[in-house]
Amino acid sequence: MLSNFILVLGNNGLNFKEIGVATMVLFAVIDILGNIPLIIALKEKTGRIYPLRTASVSLFILVGFLFVGESILGLIGVGINEFAVAGSFVLFFMALEMILGIEIFKDSGEGSRKVASVVPLAFPMIAGAGTMTSLISLRAEFELVNILIAIFLNILVVWIVLKLTSTFERIIGETGIAILKKVFGIILLAIAIKLFSSNIRVLF
Repeated sequence: MLSNFILVLGNNGLNFKEIGVATMVLFAVIDILGNIPLIIALKEKTGRIYPLRTASVSLFILVGFLFVGESILGLIGVGINEFAVAGSFVLFFMALEMILGIEIFKDSGEGSRKVASVVPLAFPMIAGAGTMTSLISLRAEFELVNILIAIFLNILVVWIVLKLTSTFERIIGETGIAILKKVFGIILLAIAIKLFSSNIRVLF
């Protein structure tokens, strides 16, 4: 029975390798662990964070963009490979931010106290431009079902981290958080180079 179930899933495009890679890509881009200091600061400012609300809104945004993002690109005459190449540059500069500790993307907006779990936490910190760019780029290489599972897994991690923010703060410490940010920055840099090289060949 188990083998038949796995066979059915496989026929529907399920691929555990793709799920693993897509999960790591989104995990590196969302960088929820690296955002713990920002989450803590937001919690101190607003008094409370709502993990379920934040996770739900983030999931809605990411899944919605996954389904309509390519259609929107089609309306403006941009192909998925062109967008993937452009997205690789965005990921490249995001990785530089994480590795070098510099600020390239500036955000002047501030979320109000009542909607802090949605803005700026769910958007743009979690379901931001980098994450959306990654989704479009992943669509160029992976099956839809595998990306959906990767999104759900990452949102689950987001919810757990938000629930345990104070605990992570005590255990990891400032030095540990800084190290994690550098490590995931290097991973993201490698991902950006891979996306560029694999899609630029299709265009030329």
